[in-house]
Amino acid sequence: MKRTALLHSELSQLIATMGHGDMLVIGDAGLPIPDGPRRIDLALTPGVPRVAEVLKAVLSELQVERALLAREAVEGRATGELPEWCAGQLAVVPETVSHEELKRLSARARAVVRTGECTPYANIILCAGVTF
Repeated sequence: MKRTALLHSELSQLIATMGHGDMLVIGDAGLPIPDGPRRIDLALTPGVPRVAEVLKAVLSELQVERALLAREAVEGRATGELPEWCAGQLAVVPETVSHEELKRLSARARAVVRTGECTPYANIILCAGVTF
């Protein structure tokens, strides 16, 4: 049995095959998933699983060099304050783009992970880095 936190075999296999610059989207239940990227649907019920839980598990295996959030997710917060669902989890400072741009970029992702999260704009694009 695996020693890392991520037990979902399909998601773990995807991360194992990602290369430098490949994108993985973790999205809320309402994020439209375009044709093209692989869909990994984890949504069970509203709020289960939450984006924060999925993000934590993914970050246990994925080296991230860049992260993108919707500008709308941080509007109205103090400068540099991240939404609760990602605060303290990322080793990089996320960049912000419009929600429309985030949706457009998600079409180029290797996969989109759908969660049961029902918080508006709780979506993140993770760009794979390298460990050397």
